[in-house]
Amino acid sequence: MRKIRFCTGCDKYTLMEKCPVCGNETVINSPQRYLKDEEISKYRREIKRKVLREKGII
Repeated sequence: MRKIRFCTGCDKYTLMEKCPVCGNETVINSPQRYLKDEEISKYRREIKRKVLREKGII
């Protein structure tokens, strides 16, 4: 399975390693993996709870 790539030169998305529009190298554009035990996960959960409280969901 191929991953979507992003050209930082012309801001286009592609599956190729070189941008078909401008010829620049592309980078894989995927979010970081979510790890339950990472050190900042505590803060991410606090922010999510705060947002849900503001929306009246919890």
